Amino acid sequence: MKFFSVFSLAGLLPGSALALSGYNDKYTNYDPLCANACLRIFTAPLLACSDMDNMDMDMMALSMFTMPDCYAKDEYYMMSMAYCLSTKCPAKNLTSAQTGWFANDRVTHAKLTWFWENRITGDHNVIPKWTYSEALARVTEPPTHVVSSLDTLNYTGIANDTVWIAQAGTLWSVYREGTVETNCGLAILITGFGLPILLKLFTYLPFATSLIERLRPYLVYPSIIGRYHVRPLPYLLGNAPTVGQGIYIAVMTIISTILTGVGFRLVVPHTWFGPSPYLEGLAYVMWRTGTLGFAILPLVFLFSSRNNILLWLTNWSHSTFLLLHRWVARIFGVYVIVHSILALVLYVKQNIFASNEKMAWWIWGVVATLTTSLMLVVSTLYFRRKSYELFLITHILLAIFTLVGCWYHVFIRFGLIFGYQQWLYISFAIWAFDRTMRVLRILKAGVRRSKITDLGNGFIRVDVQGIRWDATPGKHAYVYFPTLNPLRPWENHPFSVLPTSLLQSYHHGLNARNSDGESSNQIDIEKKGASGTAKRVMVVEGDSTAGITLLIRKSTGTTKFLAEHDNVLTFLDGPYSNNPAVSILKCDRLVVIGGGIGISGIPSWLNAHPNAKLYWSVKKSAECLVDAVGYVLNGVAEKEVRVGQRLDIRGLIDQEIEYGWKKIGVVAYGPDGLCDDVRAAVVAAGRKGQLIELEVDAYSW
Repeated sequence: MKFFSVFSLAGLLPGSALALSGYNDKYTNYDPLCANACLRIFTAPLLACSDMDNMDMDMMALSMFTMPDCYAKDEYYMMSMAYCLSTKCPAKNLTSAQTGWFANDRVTHAKLTWFWENRITGDHNVIPKWTYSEALARVTEPPTHVVSSLDTLNYTGIANDTVWIAQAGTLWSVYREGTVETNCGLAILITGFGLPILLKLFTYLPFATSLIERLRPYLVYPSIIGRYHVRPLPYLLGNAPTVGQGIYIAVMTIISTILTGVGFRLVVPHTWFGPSPYLEGLAYVMWRTGTLGFAILPLVFLFSSRNNILLWLTNWSHSTFLLLHRWVARIFGVYVIVHSILALVLYVKQNIFASNEKMAWWIWGVVATLTTSLMLVVSTLYFRRKSYELFLITHILLAIFTLVGCWYHVFIRFGLIFGYQQWLYISFAIWAFDRTMRVLRILKAGVRRSKITDLGNGFIRVDVQGIRWDATPGKHAYVYFPTLNPLRPWENHPFSVLPTSLLQSYHHGLNARNSDGESSNQIDIEKKGASGTAKRVMVVEGDSTAGITLLIRKSTGTTKFLAEHDNVLTFLDGPYSNNPAVSILKCDRLVVIGGGIGISGIPSWLNAHPNAKLYWSVKKSAECLVDAVGYVLNGVAEKEVRVGQRLDIRGLIDQEIEYGWKKIGVVAYGPDGLCDDVRAAVVAAGRKGQLIELEVDAYSW
């Protein structure tokens, strides 16, 4: 909607594509304003060499049908422009308000010469045949014919003072709005990106540790809606954020709302919108929502990334950023929809909708709006639960169409002027970096072959040999089994990483002999569990302990194809950390609470802390998991394993508090109900004065 003509091609000049609107000194700031007002007046009429075949029907644009070489050789145009520059620059006889428009002009002969050589033809590569001084010298007496946009400029004309001041006011207000838009966009982007870092830096202050420990039960851990966080809200309305997450969401929403409606300065009359401040204000809000939507888009991509720089700089979890991704994406969606509605209303009221609706830039804008709106719908929890794989591929495709639509919407309309592409460049870079890092992680892990063991009742053990990842707790990896579903080889799922070495013992010595006297690399020994029942535990002899094990429960996606096999092609994208484990491992007591398949992430925690206790409940149908991790259980001094019984979460945490531990760390792995119950119990204990930390890893994000 903004001014775009042959003179907007200046946006293609060197350096102009490197800055946002308001931060480019030469090409998009209408400097000097007095000269740009002259330029708008004398590019409106036809010239003798104008090309009628290239006429632009958009009434908001200036003459697209006079080519740069025409401007460069037309003598009346050059003499009229030279006289206007000499008489209007610097501006004179201004009101106090108008004086402010020209405050940054600082007109010099050198600046006017630069403007003449780079701007008056609309292409810096096409130089006028006369210099500014030569053209001015050819005006032997002051012209008297006032130019009209309806004329053919076959005379040396002068600018109408009223029109010239209106042009100057229009350009000033448009440039000012562009600058304010950019500043508001930067404010949103910097706030969204910088707030997690600022909060992380706060933790390094001398007094911060004790303060944070007291605030966690009130801000960090509790949900804003009862015991709903991992557990979905009724009717699958979504997942409630924690109080801390809710504060971040509120800050972003409030800032985005405020910055959408502040800082406007209307100029009446306006050469684009006439005497109507309503249309001018409507246009400014329409532009503002479009720019702010672009500005917040990098956060949408960043928060969804596995390789998110904020994950490395802060102690916020990936699940937190995914939740914030959904909320920030909703703000982006609102911006897009409001921008599109306002554009439609404005164009209809100006009677230019019919002449623009079939243009490519408008169509691509419609595409971006539709795909964004569809994403808001299909990204709801209902569709994610219905078919996550279908949601994921649909989400990616819609995101690609949204980016492409945004790019062509502004590029076809404005070229590279106004700097809108800069916001998109950031988004492209974030997406490309994340995808590149995923590929590099897969390449680093190499092509692997997995051994799949059916544990029964829909539970699978996957052993991937040769992987040397450390046993630091709280890690997960995204696993690809491309041959299981050849039609969808890209599908992958996150699983907790369990070093295989924790599931078996290694015998240091010569290979044992089997019953036939042959060498064997495996022998069985008996170990007694906590219950005193003898269990057979595998002891492995060999020269390598490398490898990871995944415990998986079959679901409706790729995992349903998992079946017992000794050689399944496997790719690993990882490992990734859920949360930094350093802080919670410093607690005096570590209480690890698991449910069902959640045991897959627990052994690393038990192995990393000298004073840990395991509480684990499994359904009767999942009893096979108890045998699968038998060696781990035998090595745990303190444990409570319940088969077919639920854990009393509140009771067991109260019991640990009664033991007198000064600071307790609680780790929860399991289904959403168990995780939210643990969260509620930890919050209650913390609010009673107990120093307590919490780490939650639910079944799904």
